[in-house]
Amino acid sequence: MTAPRPLTQFQSQVYFLCSQIPLNHVTTYKIIAEFLISSPRAIGQALKNNPFDPSLVPCHRVIKSNLLIGGYQGKTTKEKIFLKQKRLAEEGIFFNAKGYLLTKNIFQNFQRKL
Repeated sequence: MTAPRPLTQFQSQVYFLCSQIPLNHVTTYKIIAEFLISSPRAIGQALKNNPFDPSLVPCHRVIKSNLLIGGYQGKTTKEKIFLKQKRLAEEGIFFNAKGYLLTKNIFQNFQRKL
């Protein structure tokens, strides 16, 4: 068994911000990217490697800036998207049949580490 890789500073920042997204809210890759002065794609790459339990770092609460659900665990298969949508529905976040966000609970009040 190999030891888990240590987190990069960037990954730590992304996971810290994700941990701030409250229940019944989502944010976007773009909002996190702008906060970190990065790119949405880099945020997605960090999130697909999230080693933490979703209750601590709820990366499933991050969606695309056009309010589409986006991928899950680095994949955009129907099965992964269904899992993400199911998890979000259990938290009170719903999407229409085309995958667009219905509830506009978008979180963007991130705090920096002290």
